Amino acid sequence: MANLVTLQQYKDFAGLQGVQNDARINVIIASVSQLVKSYCGISFVDNYSSAKTEYFDILDSHTDRVMLDESPLVAVTSVQERTDQASSYVTLITENSDSSGKYEYIVDTVSDSVVRTQSTGTKYFPKGRKAVKVVYTAGYSSTPADLQLALFDLIKYYLKDERKERMQIAGAMVENQVSSSIVGNTGFPDHIKRILDMYKILK
Repeated sequence: MANLVTLQQYKDFAGLQGVQNDARINVIIASVSQLVKSYCGISFVDNYSSAKTEYFDILDSHTDRVMLDESPLVAVTSVQERTDQASSYVTLITENSDSSGKYEYIVDTVSDSVVRTQSTGTKYFPKGRKAVKVVYTAGYSSTPADLQLALFDLIKYYLKDERKERMQIAGAMVENQVSSSIVGNTGFPDHIKRILDMYKILK
């Protein structure tokens, strides 16, 4: 799993010289990268060039759409379905490429989903566990600039122990504002949460 920012990117942002804190910063970068991916519900850069394989349980016999976990969708490599667990997967052919209309699907990049269809109208995916298999790429070629800013602030937040309400520095007591003015925010400083929420996938 790739980190969302590099050590050098953070040091350039923070104006840091030397290597005395590099090991600690690298640990924080890895942890913060995973934290942001978990909070937002997407991996951002992991599946941009390396395809992800995702399986879908179809529990409703009238399901004609599957929503992909990763976003934004870049390309769908293949869509397959099977009628039961003992059957082999059948590869579907993309929209309008099969004159018979037997196996077709379309890709909806607005909702990051795959829609089962045919030339004569709506068609549904077969019911079953792992009834649908989709191979696709999604995400960003590099971490978006605004998200990088949130990550830099989050790294500083942990590096400088700003998560602690009280710290003693050079004999003086420093008070940090750890409460939030955003309803329901108990985990991130407000200015960081605002950026993360722009990328968060609601499921």
